[in-house]
Amino acid sequence: MSKNVSKSWYSDLPHYYQNQIRAMGLDEAGLARRRVLKGMAGVAGAAVLGLSSSRQAQAATQMTYMCWEGYNDPRIIDPFSKANDAEISFDLIVDSPGGFAKLQAGASREVDIVSSDMPWITRMGPAGLALELNPEDYAEVYATFYDQFKPPFEPLLTDGKTIGVATRWGWVGPCVNTDVTKPEAWKTYDPVFDPANKDKICVMDWGDWPILPMALHAGINPYEELDQAALDEVRKVLRAMFKNTRTLVGDLTQAQKGLLDGSLLGCIGAGSYLTSAVRKQGHKNILALVPDPKNGLKQGIIWVEATAILKETDQPELAQKLLKHVVSKESGHILSLLDTTCNVVTNKAVEELYTPEERDILQMDYMWHAYDNSQMHRIAPNIDEMLAIWQEELAAAQ
Repeated sequence: MSKNVSKSWYSDLPHYYQNQIRAMGLDEAGLARRRVLKGMAGVAGAAVLGLSSSRQAQAATQMTYMCWEGYNDPRIIDPFSKANDAEISFDLIVDSPGGFAKLQAGASREVDIVSSDMPWITRMGPAGLALELNPEDYAEVYATFYDQFKPPFEPLLTDGKTIGVATRWGWVGPCVNTDVTKPEAWKTYDPVFDPANKDKICVMDWGDWPILPMALHAGINPYEELDQAALDEVRKVLRAMFKNTRTLVGDLTQAQKGLLDGSLLGCIGAGSYLTSAVRKQGHKNILALVPDPKNGLKQGIIWVEATAILKETDQPELAQKLLKHVVSKESGHILSLLDTTCNVVTNKAVEELYTPEERDILQMDYMWHAYDNSQMHRIAPNIDEMLAIWQEELAAAQ
């Protein structure tokens, strides 16, 4: 890769993500400082220990897995490690842009496999980071998958090439407490704007997530290129939302508490990721819903996590084994019912392991309704403009 390309690898991203990358010190300047410090420490360490610090000097059965917390659950990893005599270390990510930035900036030489949000896994293809997967090599895996995630699964294709395998998914829509509001009232986002609900609606302060459903409510598809007229409609709906609610919450547990104690009727900008943990605790009155399509425009959003193998791995066969293990029936059962969040997985065979109680926790009787009435999440082309509007309208409301 030429110096020019490497210096501007993230310049095609929306500024929202570029700013995140710079804030985390994952831009060129930040990484240059890290490389100097890491290099000095590495040389000193090698001198003291008399060891080579290169990856080639490591044991042949060592691997590095970059993933969200949960994928590293010992119940998932330990059986694989023992069966394959492999030692797996983890690079836990807290956000997908940051994980992608680390890989693009050089971590791809140290990481073997990665599980992250699907739009960023897909980007690994044109970025030259991920191995192209041959679906035929995963035939036994896909045989157990829901049809919706079997190849050709368009969101994970780049120029017809399969970049990763979908692992876990869920939906974004209103989160409600059915003790204080009726689910039927949320067939649209109208309750967000009802004066009777002032100060009873929670809006998650989670970047683009609360903006996207509001754009859909305004009749705007945020996953398409937007003109000024469309952006003006987004402004109007955000202005109306802030005028009525003004309740921004950045902490997941705070939103969960407000729903549980009934002080909040509903929450916007989250979904099954927020409700599942409290449902596991026994609070089945907390639901993640998806409004009905409005003028033909689906109002919910489906998020998907996926797993890819790094092109520079020196353990491609073992990485492939781990990928298959992560999406197996046994691993999927564990991954879908973590304490922090519970979300459905792509492997249909996992259903054989669920108790009726676990199915209820995951709202499995509802999940295909949510899927069929939702947009598939990807990076919104005009996210910068929408975030600027968000900030302007929020400031005006306050």
